[in-house]
Amino acid sequence: MKLLIANRGEIARRINTTAQRLGYETIAVFADPDQDTPITREADHAVRIGPAPLAESYLSVERILTAAHEHGATAVHPGYGFLSESAEFAEAVVAAGLTWVGPRASAIAAMGSKIEARRLAEQAGVPTIPGFAERQEPEELAAAALTLGFPVLIKAAAGGGGKGIRIATDETAFPAALAEAKAEAERSFGDGRVIVERYITRPRHIEVQVIGDHHGTVIDLGTRECSVQRRYQKLLEEAPAPNLQPDVEQHLRADAVRLATAIGYDSAGTVEFVLDDDGQNYYFLEMNTRLQVEHPVTEAVTGLDLVALQLEVACGQPLPITASQVTCTGHAIEARITAEDAAAGFVPQTGTVSALEVPEGRWDSAVTAGSVLTPHYDPMIAKLIVHRPSRDEAISGLADALDQLLIGGVTTTGGFHRWLLDQPEFRHATLTTRFLDDAELPDDYGLAEAAALAASLGSTPNPSNPWTSGDRRFTSHRPARTRAMVDQLGNHYEVADTATDHPAVRALVRGSEVVINHQGQSTTFRLLSRSEQWAPNDTHSRGEASALTAPFPAVIADIVVHEGQTVSGDQPIVVIEAMKMLHTLTAGGSGTVAEIRVAVGQSVETGQTLITFGKEHDA
Repeated sequence: MKLLIANRGEIARRINTTAQRLGYETIAVFADPDQDTPITREADHAVRIGPAPLAESYLSVERILTAAHEHGATAVHPGYGFLSESAEFAEAVVAAGLTWVGPRASAIAAMGSKIEARRLAEQAGVPTIPGFAERQEPEELAAAALTLGFPVLIKAAAGGGGKGIRIATDETAFPAALAEAKAEAERSFGDGRVIVERYITRPRHIEVQVIGDHHGTVIDLGTRECSVQRRYQKLLEEAPAPNLQPDVEQHLRADAVRLATAIGYDSAGTVEFVLDDDGQNYYFLEMNTRLQVEHPVTEAVTGLDLVALQLEVACGQPLPITASQVTCTGHAIEARITAEDAAAGFVPQTGTVSALEVPEGRWDSAVTAGSVLTPHYDPMIAKLIVHRPSRDEAISGLADALDQLLIGGVTTTGGFHRWLLDQPEFRHATLTTRFLDDAELPDDYGLAEAAALAASLGSTPNPSNPWTSGDRRFTSHRPARTRAMVDQLGNHYEVADTATDHPAVRALVRGSEVVINHQGQSTTFRLLSRSEQWAPNDTHSRGEASALTAPFPAVIADIVVHEGQTVSGDQPIVVIEAMKMLHTLTAGGSGTVAEIRVAVGQSVETGQTLITFGKEHDA
């Protein structure tokens, strides 16, 4: 068998590892930015399929199937994201005479529309959130919202990833929320249909992993907790879901199998639910007809390889296990380490990973030292998974791992995850999907302390260390005072702050650069010479010269003004896309649009002028 992996990044490596272990010859496909990545070296063959834009590479059915044909593939695994939930792609693969490693196209299509998925769930006797999607006229949707009672959730009928979702708190807010949800759904998925549902204010997000074969067998592999979310994007997952009443867990798992069986499901998939704040009532949310990002925590507690099971059932073999043979041992937690600055509202980060030291635990990643993070794809750096006998031990193990992680050159969410593990709501498993909306997040994740600890390395007696001599200045404008004890091990340091109760932190010195891990957050500092001047990155949307500038590398997704238009306050001006997320840049003040210097689809760099403004009376 020769398997083509129609994906990129860590999931492509993950699939490749199992496939090669099972004796498959593997084919990796790549777009130009991914030419020199681990998967292109590890797969048996690597094939270029196009430039960076997704439509010309990872979303091009034609190019992927051409690569499969030219290199003799006999099977295709889509991974997750991209084309993994495209019924059309699944059908095209089968029509080309290849084995599709995923569920049948009819199941993908049925669950791909949230409207159809709701209908099928209701037919199968699975509880659904009270809602309305029978017709799409704004007046009828508004009337349905009034009947359901506010607040209501408006969500796209197609797609996922948190796009096309808005909350309307009352009748007056509904028209604008509906228009925004429909517009984003149309732009993201080419389908502007929406569902209006009763909004559950403080739900938990619980999901059940299922797997089926071509012989009518469907079993579940336990539950996962995915309530740590921001903008409907999952940030941390664990298995099994903690703090579930036994009867609720039993019914959740049974309903997941019932729905999957009803649609003839025959691969790995996930049925997602929301659990009301009473801990008793749960409702079907959606079904993901693919491997999930969070599948490693299920693998950790069950001891099963989900990719191997997918490959076996795709080849027509019956499931090698029965429901009674599935056991869950211990507890596993996965932290998604992404290139985002949590202290700045999770703004995506780009750049070169100058240093990388990985702690003990499962580390699923396609990023190595020297990897360049571009705005073309999602900000995932890695998934850090820890498995221990109990949940408390898993939390402690993940905290220790985060304290050991060193990532130089880019800002990541490591510090956010370390902070999260100490929050009582997480420790007690009472956290809901609204937690991050209400919580007061740190504004620097220990940056000031890290700067002070970096400075303390200057007192270390090591003539070869550039931090011990000369005029030491650091690229941090946050002053801090500390007393530290420094132990040196080669070019590594263990730094303990004696003025506080902060634990020892790790530091790595590489030439004129030092990477500090303080409270889980890796921060990179650079020694400046006397002739160098440092200026902090300016990420404001309006530049000093009455212009709107790009806060980071991105692609222009939409321009919502025209030249000569008067704008004011927080009025949206440009929508940019970076790492698969949309960001709206606002006016930041009053004025007139003088010149639009970019076009939709254009790539822009940090600080590039997008639009210039004149005074209001210039119009």
